[in-house]
Amino acid sequence: MRYFKFYVALAILFTSLNSIAQVSEKVDTRKIQGGMWVPSLLEGMNEQEMQLLGSKMTAKDIYDVNNSSLKDAIAHFGGGCTSEIISPNGLLLTNHHCGYGVIQSHSSVDHDYLKDGFWAMSYEEELPNESLSATFIKRIDDVTTQVFEGISDDMDEAEKMKIVNQNILKVNKEVQKEEWQDSYVRSFYKGNQYLLFVTEEYTDVRLVGAPPTSIGKFGADTDNWMWPRHTGDFSMFRVYADANNRPAKYSKDNVPYKPAHYLPISLDGVEERDFTMVFGFPGRTNEYLPAIAVDQIVNVLNPAKIEVRDNALKIIDSYMRKDADIKIKYASKFASTANYWKKWIGENQGIHQTKAIDIKKAEEVEFSKIVAEKDLVGYSTLLSDFEKLYKEIESVSLARDYWIEIAYRNVELLGVTFRVYQLEQAYLKGGEQAFESTRQNILGGFEGTYKNYSATVDKPVFEKLVALYAEKTPAEFVPANMKNVNYTKLANDIYATSKLTSLKGATDLLSGKAEDVIKKINADKAYKFGKELHSIFYNQLEPKFQALNLQIEALQKEYMKALMEVFPNKRFFPDANSTLRVNYGMAQGYSPKDGVTYTTKTYLKGVMEKYVPGDYEFDVPQKLQDLYHAKDYGQYGENGKMPVNVLSTNHMTGGNSGSPIVDGNGNLIGLAFDTTWEGTMSDLYFDADIVRSIMVDIRYVLFIIDKYAGAKNLIEEMTLVHPKK
Repeated sequence: MRYFKFYVALAILFTSLNSIAQVSEKVDTRKIQGGMWVPSLLEGMNEQEMQLLGSKMTAKDIYDVNNSSLKDAIAHFGGGCTSEIISPNGLLLTNHHCGYGVIQSHSSVDHDYLKDGFWAMSYEEELPNESLSATFIKRIDDVTTQVFEGISDDMDEAEKMKIVNQNILKVNKEVQKEEWQDSYVRSFYKGNQYLLFVTEEYTDVRLVGAPPTSIGKFGADTDNWMWPRHTGDFSMFRVYADANNRPAKYSKDNVPYKPAHYLPISLDGVEERDFTMVFGFPGRTNEYLPAIAVDQIVNVLNPAKIEVRDNALKIIDSYMRKDADIKIKYASKFASTANYWKKWIGENQGIHQTKAIDIKKAEEVEFSKIVAEKDLVGYSTLLSDFEKLYKEIESVSLARDYWIEIAYRNVELLGVTFRVYQLEQAYLKGGEQAFESTRQNILGGFEGTYKNYSATVDKPVFEKLVALYAEKTPAEFVPANMKNVNYTKLANDIYATSKLTSLKGATDLLSGKAEDVIKKINADKAYKFGKELHSIFYNQLEPKFQALNLQIEALQKEYMKALMEVFPNKRFFPDANSTLRVNYGMAQGYSPKDGVTYTTKTYLKGVMEKYVPGDYEFDVPQKLQDLYHAKDYGQYGENGKMPVNVLSTNHMTGGNSGSPIVDGNGNLIGLAFDTTWEGTMSDLYFDADIVRSIMVDIRYVLFIIDKYAGAKNLIEEMTLVHPKK
């Protein structure tokens, strides 16, 4: 077996030499931007590139195991966003949309923190949260050799993965760590490399502050993924620890966490071409897919998902606009659904605009030419094998996406029936014990599900999306009970009779002995309908998808290795996989299309220009209006104006929300929260000319905390600096 380390070393050597050769009077900075780099592997090429862009930091300033470094201030927030420590007392900053669900959970019609905001003026006023965590990375180790132990080239992929998974369990079991620490292993470069992460997870994380949504979500869905933006997308929490500064469950005896490092905050602002570095946990990218895969995503799968969510969002929005209680219940769900709906639209536009598929096809022609010239026989059929497999998986992937979007995600009643279906399967396969364990897990989750559920809203969503499923899903995966049906009558019947439309009804339905519960659920009309959908998913769709996907993943692994061997001078970073990454770039505007040029910054003036009194997206609090008219910006303004948002060339994706953007000295200058619409295609293809990330200027965050909220207690515990002066 040819181990991946050889190819990594080879790629780094050639790319480093190439980068050094580029150091001249004029450097094309587009060639050294993009990429999500592992912080423990920055020495050499990455360190040089950052310095070319203006960084004063060394690789060890960013990541160091033995001394405090930037990594010690970065936390994975709630498992899905990024956050950073900004004071010696565990004060944590992230996006408003990352804290949205928590803020919503503390809100009611009488105490609506989404509408009015929330600010704790003392530790005692901070609000604890169940199931919220902040996880810090303590160490990153390369464990590729251990994970590949016992694997040979003559094994099939299923056998290889079985051994890989066994070895990962062994690595996790034998890793040296403290008793309060955890660890996990992730694959890189499509399974050619494996890294182990030693972590500390703090589970006592309390809400400290959040602006009202009229600031934290200004522009809402209309402005989402768009520029110019004027959004104060931030919220604040505090990490608590036990007396030894170690992770502990919530307790009144816990004390504010003392970090190994926290980020100083720059008051000097951001100018065009200033160095910017993002540190965070990007979720998922697929930069090295073949052209046929990107074509299938953009022209088949994305349009299907966009259509489903478009229909669901229109229905939910119509109810949210006329009912305050429904608006609170569905606020977080609506935002989550709308986020990727709009992202997929922008992703498609960006791929078409940059002609990314044609560029990939041209690269594949060059790849095939070099493979033939060098007689690299093992790589000669890779592209034709991709062609065959992607054609075979297309209808399966499409049907699977329809099931996920409709039966699992957007029709909430069908999502409930899926969990009940899992209960029945647990009983059939594991008997009474498995049934009881599964039932307790399901009932434990139902309270949260039904707290924010309205059958009145869900019913028209069901009617619309079930009809869409029957019409658009490949026929072989459409169950008999969805064919030739009056969907209005079907929805009326199910929602009028099913016990699964309320918490009480669902609890009653699942109470009793296992055999009795199985009989009761199979008599429920909602469950009977959903069961056929879920049976097809489990017995036909998912097995076929996983079998084909396993072959594609094996091929992608080989293709990744081949790309690095065939193109030794090209820069290759590992795709994002929710692990800690560094990306560097600069503050810079852009021209998305002919005749349109965007500047780097927006100001509070733009908020007032968008102001629509009483509008749920563009209303502006009276106090913010007063501060604007008085130009009362304190020490946070710039030349008589209040900066709000900034553009940069940083490469980000979902999971980077809340990531700190730091200057060349490691000071916090902004809070990442979005990507421009065209730039969302960077999950599949990065183009430095149009990919732009959007941050909240940290001075706007401080202005809102200080001048708007009057929470000077929070300002006082931060370290504010003037690095440019």
